[in-house]
Amino acid sequence: MRLSRRDLLKGAAVAGAATALAAEAEAREPVPGRPDALGMLFDSTLCVGCRACQTACKAANDLPADAVAAGGGVYDAPSDLNATTKNVIKSFGDGGARHQYMKQQCMHCVDPSCVSVCMMGALHKEGEGKRLLDFEQKNGSGVVLYDKGLCVGCRYCQIGCAFNVPKFEWNDALPRIVKCELCRHRGDPRKTGPLAVANPACCEVCPRGAIVFGRREELLAKARARLAGDPGRYNPRIFGETDGGGTQVLYLTAAGVSFQDLGLPSLPEESSAHFSETVSHAPYLHGVTPVALYAAMAFVISRNKKKEGEGQ
Repeated sequence: MRLSRRDLLKGAAVAGAATALAAEAEAREPVPGRPDALGMLFDSTLCVGCRACQTACKAANDLPADAVAAGGGVYDAPSDLNATTKNVIKSFGDGGARHQYMKQQCMHCVDPSCVSVCMMGALHKEGEGKRLLDFEQKNGSGVVLYDKGLCVGCRYCQIGCAFNVPKFEWNDALPRIVKCELCRHRGDPRKTGPLAVANPACCEVCPRGAIVFGRREELLAKARARLAGDPGRYNPRIFGETDGGGTQVLYLTAAGVSFQDLGLPSLPEESSAHFSETVSHAPYLHGVTPVALYAAMAFVISRNKKKEGEGQ
């Protein structure tokens, strides 16, 4: 049975339309914030740099003390997140009135890039992973968790994260990615709802209440109340409300101090994950790519058949 060019083009059109419908169904939509999302609010105007949160984090996660920093002691180390440090306090300023401290840990983004780029689903939002535990199914609170059993060590998450958070255990024979998981291991798997969730260790020990744990919507309301109650004290913006698609870890800082002064990146409202996935999906929307490929295939086959006919 000989296939005519008309039949081939009809087949290409049908295949392209089917592919277009499938691609349209998979078009990347913005990710809304979860109503039950858990997070933290850090107020840099209250932090005194005592680093009690660092010590508590290491104790709660069985992490060793960091090596002595050059020219200093254990108190001065580390200067950044690393494979044994999930939470670090950084100092910004000259010691004057505008001197600020900054708490760095995983931001638990509303639409995290690390989850988007993880090919195996080792990084996932709680309640949305490939291998869910009963505890996660009952408490899908949007915390970005890590499943070592699915990780292949590609480290794409390190490249994808706008906050430079995930760290790799370079000195371990069986390395893993290390990042804050909001002390989810301290929760009670026998319970559901708020009773199943324990305060992260860093929030429990802060003597000034600079770190507050709770639902994201409640934390946003608390931050707005602080801004309205003392507008002269604060930068009139909440970092993480919309930055990079929104984060579940939110920040307030002092008036006259930008969030970039604290080492936070300047981000658009669109998440990197939404942008990159939209770009990668775009050629397939409306069947543009498959139709073009089928059309090119039809042209080549038609031309070759024509040449064969002329050679006979």
